[in-house]
Amino acid sequence: MKDSPFRKFDSRRVPSPCFVVDEVSLERNLKLLDRVHVESGAKILSALKAFSMWSLAPLVGRFLTGTCASGLHEARLGREEYGGEVHVFSAAYKENELRDILKLADHVVFNSLHQWQRFQPLILDALATRPSLQFGLRVNPQHSEGKFAMYNPCAPGSRLGVTLEQLEKGLANGISLEGISGFHFHTLCQQDLAPLIRTLEVVEQKFGRWFSQLEWINFGGGHHITRPDYDVFGLVGLIKDFRHRHNLDVYLEPGEAVAINTGVLVTEVLDLSFNDLPQAIIDSSATCHMPDSLEMPYRPDILTVDGIAGAADEKAYTYRLGGMTCLSGDVLGDYSFSKPLQVGDRLIFDDMSHYTMVKTTTFNGINLPSIAIWNADTDELRLVRDFGYQDFKHRLS
Repeated sequence: MKDSPFRKFDSRRVPSPCFVVDEVSLERNLKLLDRVHVESGAKILSALKAFSMWSLAPLVGRFLTGTCASGLHEARLGREEYGGEVHVFSAAYKENELRDILKLADHVVFNSLHQWQRFQPLILDALATRPSLQFGLRVNPQHSEGKFAMYNPCAPGSRLGVTLEQLEKGLANGISLEGISGFHFHTLCQQDLAPLIRTLEVVEQKFGRWFSQLEWINFGGGHHITRPDYDVFGLVGLIKDFRHRHNLDVYLEPGEAVAINTGVLVTEVLDLSFNDLPQAIIDSSATCHMPDSLEMPYRPDILTVDGIAGAADEKAYTYRLGGMTCLSGDVLGDYSFSKPLQVGDRLIFDDMSHYTMVKTTTFNGINLPSIAIWNADTDELRLVRDFGYQDFKHRLS
C-alpha cells in the first residue's frame, strides 16, 4: 500500500466521486498471471463478477485465456469484448437464458444434477450445431477454508455445488455423467496457497474416482495470486504435479487477483459536523459505492501525503466518515489524519477496482461514480464514463 502509484496522482484532475484505474498496475497483475499460465500450463480466466471494466478488455485479453461469467449478460460481455474462451457457471439457469448461453459459451457448468438432467434436450440440440461445446459440474467438497460465512461456498447447507453424497445418490438413481467433461470447485476467498493445497486433497479424495472420465478441472477463484506475499512458485508446482498425475487441463478463474491494487475511488468532503465526535460527510456512500465495507465488513485504506489515514486517535485529528444517503449505517468508519479536514478536500480510498465497481447502486438517487483510466508511467488520464440522471431514471422503468 505504501508504494501505491496513486500517491503521485492529482485527484483534482477527475470529477468526484470517480473510480480511477491504473492500467500500468493492471498490466503488472496480468503479467504475473500469464507467468503462472506459462510455467504451470494452467489456463487462467478473468472472473467478470469481480472486475468487468470492458474498456480495459483489450489489455486483459492480451494475457489471459478468456473470461468466466455468472450468467447471460457477463457471458455476452465476455464474448463481445474480451475474446478467448467464455466459461459460464450459475447457481441455476433460466431456460430462455440458457438457450442464449449455449450459443455463446465454450464451457457451461451446472450447479446441480437436476438441472443437468432437466436441460438435456437443450444440451443435445446445442451440441448438434456446436460439437466443441463442453459441460461441467460444480462439486462441493464440504471443506471450508473461508473466514467469513457470507463468502464460504462450503458452509453447512450451502446451495453451491454437488456434494459427494448427492453425486453418488444421483448416479445410483440413473443420472448419467456422460457429456460432463470437467469438474469445477470453488472454496477460497482472498487466500494463499495453503488453503488450496488442503482443499485439493479433499477434492481428490472425494471425487478423484471420476477424474479419468474428465478432460479438465477448474480450481475456481479466490486465489490471491498477485498479492505480494503469495507463493507463486508453490502454486506453479502444485498445478504441474496435479496435471502430471491426472492428465487433466487445469483452469483458474481469479477475479480479485486481476484487479487488486489497481484502482482508487476519489471522493470529496462535503460537510463537517460534531455529534459526540467530529463527523465528515463525503460525496460518496458505503452502501452505494463501497458495499463490501458493510457486507464483509472491511475498512478501506485512505491514501494521504504522509502514508495512509490512521485508526481513531492514531493521528491528531479523528473523524467519522459517512456517506450521503439517509441510511444510518452508511458509515465508512473512524479515521485519523495529521491535519484537520476541510470542506472540499479530496479523499482517495485505495484498492477500489475489484468487487466495488461492479456492485455500485443508485440507492437514494445517489449518482454513480465516474470512471477514468490513468497511466502511472506516462501520467495520461482519460475519462471513460460519466453518469447522470438518465442512468438513475432508466434503471427502474
